[in-house]
Amino acid sequence: MAFALPVATADGMITQNTVSASKLHIPTTSIRRFQKPSPSCSRFHRSLQTKNSPYAWSAISGSTGAETSSAAEGTASQLDNVVVLDLNGKEIHISDLWRDRKAVVAFARHFGCVLCRKRADYLANEKDKLDAAGVALVLIGPGSVDQAKAFSEQTKFQGEVYADPSYSSYKAMNFVSGVSTTFSSGAGLKIIKAYLEGYRQDWALSFEKDTRTRGGWQQGGIIVAGPGKNNISYIHKDKEAGDDPDIEDILKVCCLQGA
Repeated sequence: MAFALPVATADGMITQNTVSASKLHIPTTSIRRFQKPSPSCSRFHRSLQTKNSPYAWSAISGSTGAETSSAAEGTASQLDNVVVLDLNGKEIHISDLWRDRKAVVAFARHFGCVLCRKRADYLANEKDKLDAAGVALVLIGPGSVDQAKAFSEQTKFQGEVYADPSYSSYKAMNFVSGVSTTFSSGAGLKIIKAYLEGYRQDWALSFEKDTRTRGGWQQGGIIVAGPGKNNISYIHKDKEAGDDPDIEDILKVCCLQGA
């Protein structure tokens, strides 16, 4: 069995390389038995709200460690100035996406990313539960409106899709970026699993200027926010590509704690 995997070349470009499972020293039977991360990989750090703070941050995923309440407050303040674009190119302040409602907001690596397509399904599979709780499902990606439209059409994503051409939301959230976070051993195995499940990278989108000029090394995350512009109740920052938190942790915050 062979897989077409992304490989970084010496000049910093990305190409595809066909690698057999045997060369990777991974038994095919083992590849099919990936398990979800244990609950301990997504610990909650509660009561981060300071006495006089207007910001509410009640849970932070432990994947990359907890932030201090002061850092969280600063992030919420910076997000208030971030503008994203809907599929019609209309500018929207990102915090307006959860000002009057609760929302699960996923930040994709880029619109061509194979693991982001899997994440879209991972969240959309819970759409009935989100709808029943009155929670919106949103995905934001770094790139152009055209890229966002292509992603929406290709994936048939059941939530709302927005573009962030300036990467301003990623900077405000302080998401990690770098070659080592993209081509880690853990990310490589997740790519293999995604390909086995039928997901594919869109290489045309991946090599468009908006993504290529930044190397495609950006990582994302997931937050639960609202109602209220400064009310962010959960934050998960990917430590590497494909670092999905336990879906049950997200559902506990967005659908079981009350609006």
